[in-house]
Amino acid sequence: MIIYYLSMSNYLAILVLAILSGLTTLIGVALAIYFNKSIRLITTGLGFAAGIMLCISIFELLPESFNAIGLGKCVTGFILGIITIISINFIIPHHHFRDEESKLKIRLLRTSYLCALGLIIHDFPEGFAMANSFIHSPQLGLLVASGIALHNIPEEFSIAVPIILAKKKKGYLFKMAFLSGLAEPVGAIIGIFAASIVPKLTPFFLSFSAGAMVFISLHELIPTAKIYRKNIQLFGGILLSLLVYLGLTILFPQT
Repeated sequence: MIIYYLSMSNYLAILVLAILSGLTTLIGVALAIYFNKSIRLITTGLGFAAGIMLCISIFELLPESFNAIGLGKCVTGFILGIITIISINFIIPHHHFRDEESKLKIRLLRTSYLCALGLIIHDFPEGFAMANSFIHSPQLGLLVASGIALHNIPEEFSIAVPIILAKKKKGYLFKMAFLSGLAEPVGAIIGIFAASIVPKLTPFFLSFSAGAMVFISLHELIPTAKIYRKNIQLFGGILLSLLVYLGLTILFPQT
């Protein structure tokens, strides 16, 4: 009975973290509304979003998975995570966002819906990673949740700007951000069920989540930032993410 209540409290904590992290997408949209003309800020934000996800995936999720299940299974999970996101992108295509700014308004309007769909695809594995990280280690879960929450703000900001250029109403932007934020709790719930059904696969899911987030960072966020041709700002955003990551590791030390 004690174990049952302990598990329930852990699951509740995961859901609360996922919801709070998802709500930070609204902050990103609010910033985009007021600072949508700043290309430098957009590029810095994309660099930061990609950098913090790469740090968490490479320095936290993969080592934890490797230590628990060994190199072979860790690499397998990582590759499957990449393949899964590639498959989703193939089935439900979405565009890099900067390309649309120079197109006609009608294309921007159509692309805005694809952007919203792309955000949901991005946020789902983040919730999955958050759940399995917390189940594996609450301290690791807090670190991952904090990194994802911080990552959501500049990511949503950078992606919302082209939609603003399409002259969409503010209400649409916040609805898009809300739906995007819901993808994280949904991903967390599925992560909880997966870990509950097969608890021994939790370390495998860590490497799976790492693969998904590394692919998103390298295939989506950084290429989008490079289109703006502000390499100094891109590098600055990545450097800032490293400093923030180091701060998070101090705040949530691993035992």
